[in-house]
Amino acid sequence: MRFLQAGDKGVERPVVQVEDAKGGVTTYDLSGVTSQIDGAFLASDGVARTRQALAAGELSEVSLDGQRIGAPIARPQAVLCIGMNYVAHAAESGSAPPEVPVLFLKTPNTVAGPDDAVRIPSRAKKADWEVELGVVIGREAHELASVKEAADCIAGYVVANDLSERAWQMDESGGQWSKGKCMPGSTPVGPWLVPADELDAGNLQLRSWVNGEPRQDSNTADLIFSVPYVVHHLSQYLTLEPGDLILTGTPEGVGLSGRFDYLRPGDVVEIEIEGLGRQRQVCVGDQEQPRGTSAAAPVEEGN
Repeated sequence: MRFLQAGDKGVERPVVQVEDAKGGVTTYDLSGVTSQIDGAFLASDGVARTRQALAAGELSEVSLDGQRIGAPIARPQAVLCIGMNYVAHAAESGSAPPEVPVLFLKTPNTVAGPDDAVRIPSRAKKADWEVELGVVIGREAHELASVKEAADCIAGYVVANDLSERAWQMDESGGQWSKGKCMPGSTPVGPWLVPADELDAGNLQLRSWVNGEPRQDSNTADLIFSVPYVVHHLSQYLTLEPGDLILTGTPEGVGLSGRFDYLRPGDVVEIEIEGLGRQRQVCVGDQEQPRGTSAAAPVEEGN
């Protein structure tokens, strides 16, 4: 089962998809259960209520043909990011592996659909890509007592691209990273959210491509700090709320490594995570309008 939101930006409607034994996918309208996939839906046992509605045959089939796919969660209240959470990425960044999770923030208005175009500002010279496993919180988490308790606070998982401007992040930062992380639309999320109990977040393949050429190829088994550990750790310092999004870090193979060119208008970035789908973003310049035009095709699992 996977949750999506489809339609024009700001007026997406919630749907749920179910895959049968032969790999066929059926899409159902969730409007009768919730107006959007958000923290309130997740906190009110929305996943369980959806399963009950499916079992009872209460949901109507719909088609997503020709529709834009939006982020599978409505605008979160917080986007929290873990830096250098893969040993090889820390090394290509010129840093030793961290001893504790490194935290930085992205603004919620950076969240975009998985196939929305990405605007590269004219003064951005080092725009970079980062495939990341995203964690969506399902219940309030504060000063959790254990990693097990932290795992129980996770509603589900998404694929996200932590697009970054490295000069703003490193050279103009003043010591913090968030200046280089908050370009409009710089957090494409989706295409879908998979409930936490349907996926092993500790063993998922992550990949990225630029203009069809491979860039990143790793596995979440290589995370320095596991997903439950990250949630538990963050809860000791802040309150995580339902619908909050945590990005867990990116593996090696980004532009910051010096092995690849940074992104420019006209480039195409593709990322995917096993079981969580595939994204495709066209980079556009200041004079172009970064409108999302994704249709049903991105909703199918990529290879």
